[in-house]
Order: sequence, then C-alpha cells, then structure tokens
Amino acid sequence: MSVVICVYTEDRWEDILAAVASVRAQTRPARETLLVVDHNPALLDRLAKEYKEVDEVRVLPNAGPRGLSAGRNTGVAASHGEIIAFLDDDAVAERDWLRRFADPYSDPRVMAVGGRAVPVWSSGRRPDWFPEEFDWVVGCSYRGLPSGRVRVRNILGGNASFRREAFDIAGGFATGIGRDGDKRPLGGEETELCIRLSRARPDAILLVDDRAVIHHKVPEAREHFAYFRTRTYAEGLSKALVARSVGADKGLESERRYTTRVLPAGVARGLRDQLLGRSGGARRAGAIVAGVLTAAGGYVVGSVRARRNGTTFSVVQIGEGADGTAEETGSPADAGTARAGALADTGATGLLADTGATGGAGSLTGVGTAEAIQPPGGPEAAARAVGTGPTPPEVEGAA
Repeated sequence: MSVVICVYTEDRWEDILAAVASVRAQTRPARETLLVVDHNPALLDRLAKEYKEVDEVRVLPNAGPRGLSAGRNTGVAASHGEIIAFLDDDAVAERDWLRRFADPYSDPRVMAVGGRAVPVWSSGRRPDWFPEEFDWVVGCSYRGLPSGRVRVRNILGGNASFRREAFDIAGGFATGIGRDGDKRPLGGEETELCIRLSRARPDAILLVDDRAVIHHKVPEAREHFAYFRTRTYAEGLSKALVARSVGADKGLESERRYTTRVLPAGVARGLRDQLLGRSGGARRAGAIVAGVLTAAGGYVVGSVRARRNGTTFSVVQIGEGADGTAEETGSPADAGTARAGALADTGATGLLADTGATGGAGSLTGVGTAEAIQPPGGPEAAARAVGTGPTPPEVEGAA
C-alpha cells in the first residue's frame, strides 16, 4: 500500500513530519510514503534533505498545475502500491489506520475506503458555538454520519484510499475543483471523482470504516465564525461546480437528506440545550441556520457563474512513465509542467465556474440511508442509518 501526502507550505513543517511519522508507525507498514510538494522549491529541497536517508519516503514535485487535485494525481502516478491511501499534511493517523483500510479490499468490488477524521482544536477544546453537524467545515467527520463500516457515495479525501484500478477506470482527480493552497477553501474533487467512478463501474463499492481514524489539526484561525462563514459559502460554490459536472440529481442527493433531516435535528438540539442552560445551545442553532443560508447563497452564485462563464476542466488518465516519473499531457497551459507516470488527458470535460480558487478542508459528502457492509464471505447487513455530510463520506443512498 502506498501513502500520498500533499504538502505546500513550510508553515506546516512540524505537522508534515508528524504525519509522516504516523505512517511509519503503522501496524501494517506502508510500501512507500510519497510527499508531493505543490510548486514550492524551498519546501521540496528541505524535505528531500530531511528524508534523503529514509528509503520508504519519497519526495517529489507536483507534476501538474498548482493545486491539490494535480498533486494527488502526481502521487498516484508515481506510486507502486495496488492500494493508494491519502493523508492530509496536518493530520496524524492512528496505528491501525492502514490495516483498517486494507481489510475491505479482499472484496474485488471495493474500489475505495475512507475513514473517520477527529478534530484536534488548537485552543484545546471545541468552541461552544461550533455545531458538530458542521465539522466538515474543518475537514472532519460530522454528526449524522452512520457508525461502523458503511457503503457511501463518496469519501473524504484527507482520509481516503483507492484501489489503483479505480483510477484506471475513471481517471484521476479533476483539476480545477480541488484546493489550491490558502485560496478560498473550495472542495468537491473527491465527490466528483467518486460519482464518476460509480458511473463508470456501477458495481463498484465505496465504503467508510469509522475505525480507520486520523486526528486532524484545526488551526486557531478556523475556530472563528469568519472562517465558518467563508467555508460554508465556498461549499455552496463547490456544489454548484459538482452539480454542473455530474448533474444536480446525483451531485446533491446526499445534501438534500443532510439539510432536511440532520440539520433540523441539530437546531432542535441546540435550542433544547439552551433551555436546559447548557453553554452555547442557541449559538449552535444559529450557526446551523447561518451555515445553511450561506451555503445556499454560494450555490446560487456558483450556479449563475457556471452558466455565464462556464469553463472546461480536464480529467487525466493516470499511468506510469517509462522512467517512473509522472507526466501530464493536457491543455497547452499545462505543457512543460509535468515531471512526475504519465497523466494523459482523456478528453473528458465538465462545465465549471471560474471561481479563482480550488480545494477545501472538507466537503458535504453525504446524507441519507447507510448500508452496512460485512466482510467478504458474510451476508450484507440490512442496517439503515441516517448519514449526512460534506466531504467526510457521503452515504450511498445517500458522505
């Protein structure tokens, strides 16, 4: 199994080292860890020196345009494992993380497995106004997701794994959707890829196992309402892009369940807590309402932009180059930027609004009924649960 960690800033130096250390401490060792540096020569050089004597850690530059999607594609192209896991650069994985990921792949239908992301608040505790239903805002699993191992529509990219065959079938992450450093925190690239994969391979199974746990750092700046508002607005923009790409029916099916089931329950819970004298109850209820309205506003703006100024985005076919380095052959604008397998343009395009930003911490992944999946050889359970969410996992039938 290969692990890809995309990095972009020296400001996260200690976080990057901790992320790599957590991979090296796994009970099921990774075949390799790939650190993909997003157009930052100083960071590339520093990491290369840090790990020059560590054979299982490889440092390489992003071979495509700036952004998380191209960085992930670079990592996939340069990797050698049949299963490729992704870990955020500001997260640490629990020791059995890779083992939990690996187990379901004994079923050949399983194409992706995601896990649970637990927030680590820089202040030491959750802000009392911050609703658990919106933990996707900080790239973490949120209240409303089902427990156990369940089938989902899409998984959370910061704590995810894919069978290599999935990229052979569907192509790589679409450039133009995912995060680009510290720009406006859009998201949705994992959602778009997972929906595309399911369409190309209807019998594909995508799972989330909440025992595959990472602990995701939440910077102090993201504990404030200003970031909450920015991120929920960006999620609306992102969903408009995804809906234009894969259609509103599929692109928003989980979000409808999330907004009609999980969030009303969260508002009621907050108001009840207020009546019981529990700190922050009314503020949590208000934050949920504000988050919904802000995301809806972003979706409307994104939809209008997409209709007016829609541009195309590329989906690349990922392969391995003869020299073991990755290469992207796509639009002329990207020519000459590739250095790391072969990322050949499949010619697939989708309409996207030009928002000037890409990526996001987490994203509304799914809400709805969850189908419990038993290990291969056993019957599939008929469990039903309510799911929800932005880009933690999206529950099929409803992540």
